[in-house]
Parts: sequence; structure tokens; C-alpha cells
Amino acid sequence: MTTTNTYLNFNGNCEEAFNFYKSVFGGEFNYLGRFGEMPSSEDYIVPETDKNKIMHVSLPIGSSILMGSDVGGDWAPTFKQGNNFAVSISAHSKEEADRIFNFLGTDGQITMPLMDTFWGDYFGMLTDKFGINWMMSYNKQQK
Repeated sequence: MTTTNTYLNFNGNCEEAFNFYKSVFGGEFNYLGRFGEMPSSEDYIVPETDKNKIMHVSLPIGSSILMGSDVGGDWAPTFKQGNNFAVSISAHSKEEADRIFNFLGTDGQITMPLMDTFWGDYFGMLTDKFGINWMMSYNKQQK
């Protein structure tokens, strides 16, 4: 079954915010990873100033997951508080991910094409023609 969750972006205070959310909702993080833990890549070198920032964190709340990250590098100048969220979609198949992503991307802007990632998901990001940010994900290991 395809599901949606909220994904929040922060300008350097993601860890503080998620520790607050954890104190409000309880529970434990499913995952907390920092940009400095990313594998080396020719395509992207993490700046020293971003290495301790949160690359991804997820906090289960009931049957949904609140997710987030800090912005850094090229993304930081476009950060706008209050507009710093995306709807994250978890598809039940790779074909479903492609179908939804392609439809949502019609007349929009793809910011990261769907591709296999180092964390194991087939993942991509886009902004639709209405200005809404979307993250598409499929993880065959969780099916």
C-alpha cells in the first residue's frame, strides 16, 4: 500500500527540533544519520561545515513517520522557514514509484531524478506545478 508522510527541512537546527518532537510524542528515532556519514562520491563532497548536520532522521508517530533533515551546501540559499516541507511517498513497487513520480512531475521541476541510492531506496524529488515538494521512495527490502 502506498503511504505518505511529512518531511521537514531545517537550516541547521534539525537535531534540536527532532529532540523536541521526540519529547512531545515519545518514542525513539528509527534512524538518525549525519552528512559526514555519507559515503564518498565524486558527484558530491560534503563541506566540513555540514558534516555534523542531520542528513536524515525519522520519528514514528502512531502509524506515520515524521522525517527531516538539515539543508546544506547548494540547498541552503533556497531555504525558507514555513515553506520547508515535502510530502514523502513510499510506494509499494518500483513501477508505482515511477508512475506517481512521472505524473507529479508533469509541468513541474525534478530536483533529483529517481535513482538507486546508497541507503537502499529507489528515490527522487520534485516540485510539482503547484509548488508542492514531493519525495518518492521505494524500498524493496521493506516489502
